Amino acid sequence: MITMASYNSDSIIGKQIGTSIVLSELARGSMAIVFVAYQKTLKRRIAVKILPKSFLTNKSAMLFQQEAESAAILSHPNIIPIYEVGETKEFLFFTMQLIQGFPLTHLLNMAQKQVLPSKRSIPLKQTIQFITLILDALHYAHQQDIIHRDIKPDNILIEKHSYRPIITDFGVAKVLREEKDDHSMMLGTPLYMAPEQIIGETMGARSDIYAIGIMLFQMLVPNLPLPKFESSDALLKFKLLNKKGFFKKKPSELNPFLRKEMDKIVGRAIKYEAENRYNNCQEFRSELEWYHQTFLE
Repeated sequence: MITMASYNSDSIIGKQIGTSIVLSELARGSMAIVFVAYQKTLKRRIAVKILPKSFLTNKSAMLFQQEAESAAILSHPNIIPIYEVGETKEFLFFTMQLIQGFPLTHLLNMAQKQVLPSKRSIPLKQTIQFITLILDALHYAHQQDIIHRDIKPDNILIEKHSYRPIITDFGVAKVLREEKDDHSMMLGTPLYMAPEQIIGETMGARSDIYAIGIMLFQMLVPNLPLPKFESSDALLKFKLLNKKGFFKKKPSELNPFLRKEMDKIVGRAIKYEAENRYNNCQEFRSELEWYHQTFLE
């Protein structure tokens, strides 16, 4: 059986898709492949994301179209811009800005390889800068009634020269003003999923705030204080059963450069009950800015 991982993309190189010529493969996931392409009309390199129709299902088509449409209505310096959405006989596709950079996951992995334990987390000032910019972008998206629902380091690209964080992959985003409800579909990445997301309850901005809180914790410490899980289901079950605290240690217990005030900031973001988290991303951002101004300047 041919999977996306084994799909031979050689035949796509050199083809014209929309207004662009495909140059080379850039990356691939479980649902689609991203290529570098040359947009002839504007004479620039861009990225084109393709879903071959041989892999098309109702769910994959819906998620692919949803990603393009959700991101296309957003215009923010920390959200990936979408240029064109279309379809050929063989593919669904959309084009977007080509980011010269790497996912946040790369920075986390590099930090964990440091010889000195004190260096095995992303520098605190840089962490706060990244997270505040991401929160600003998400606040903007939430104001447009769009929840991302899959915030994680893999979906944050860091631009190589400016170190600007850019949110990508709106494939499981939810447009709140839509009448159709898809809460019966559990979508997301287990570690970053809020409890209400796991059990299929109504999600809102605070669900993205939960994911940001987990990601912030991950950036602040060498390793998240979690037991090993045999499966994603075991991780989800553990998270649901531990209503008073998902993690067994606080950030300041794992990073001596952190003050207990950061424990409170992270702790509020990842509260089990959505109503106990920050009301919105701007409130979360203000707390991080206060910490920076109070303890780091």
